[in-house]
Amino acid sequence: MAISVKRLSHLISLKRPTKHFGVSNYSASSTSQIEYSKWNNGGGTFHKSACIDPTVLIEIGAVVHSKAVLGPNVHVGSGTVVGPEVTIGHSTKIGYNVGLINCRIGDSCVVHHGVCIGQDGFGFFVDDKGNMMKKPQKIQTGASYVLFSSGSANELSYFIFQLLKAVIGNHVEIGANTCIDRGSWRDTVIGDHSKLDNLVQIGHNVVIGKGCMLCGQVGIAGSVTFRRHRLFTSLSCLFLFSMGDYVTLGGRVAIRDHVSIASKVRLAANSCVTKDITEPGDYGGFPAVPIHEWRRQVACRYRISKKAIL
Repeated sequence: MAISVKRLSHLISLKRPTKHFGVSNYSASSTSQIEYSKWNNGGGTFHKSACIDPTVLIEIGAVVHSKAVLGPNVHVGSGTVVGPEVTIGHSTKIGYNVGLINCRIGDSCVVHHGVCIGQDGFGFFVDDKGNMMKKPQKIQTGASYVLFSSGSANELSYFIFQLLKAVIGNHVEIGANTCIDRGSWRDTVIGDHSKLDNLVQIGHNVVIGKGCMLCGQVGIAGSVTFRRHRLFTSLSCLFLFSMGDYVTLGGRVAIRDHVSIASKVRLAANSCVTKDITEPGDYGGFPAVPIHEWRRQVACRYRISKKAIL
């Protein structure tokens, strides 16, 4: 089908929609080449609306987007993308090929290569037509970030998508290729002085206290809380938690969603937490139980297997 020159020029001049609801985006209007310049210290690219300290080093190939804030002595490695409105505290080192969006990173942190922070969390459901849909979070009234509502006037409920931030404390180290999802009804939080190994997955709404250590391939599902006090999770008291500190998770530990863990808990490698842990101490197994009980279970299975008739 032939298209006239006038019609073709009209199609080319059309702009795609650039306004998206809720989260930061890289729309055409916000990524115009005219609005970006070369950073003298390192040769990276930055948006003119970004607030960057003169001591910041942005290596070639790194991009700092609009309204980002970078404190003194920040180092941004090649291939890294600092998304709109991201905040990075002083003396923080960002490695190569890191993706940062919808997040705030504290002072003196180390973010190793390939880390992704602030992306949308994992949550889907199958609708009535059999289509896979993004799963919204159901909350009570009064939230300022409501997208749409449903239910009767007497029983009104609201749904939100994951539109909040990931907040990283001070002196945190995050290993290579670790992923930290942003929150939906509360920010995802990593406490001060916590250390995360390579290939760790932190789901949306997870809150981790200070001084926690997470070894390689740990997986934490959404809305897990590390806490000090014996406050159990309910929608009315989730914001009152004091977060647990000095929790140690061995390699490949898995924690199910909506679980709370007390301070000074240590979990053996390959453990799986399926319910709240309210007392400090050592735990292991699947499901995770106190370590002495887990050792008895292992010894019992060994003796039974030796006596089994093949």
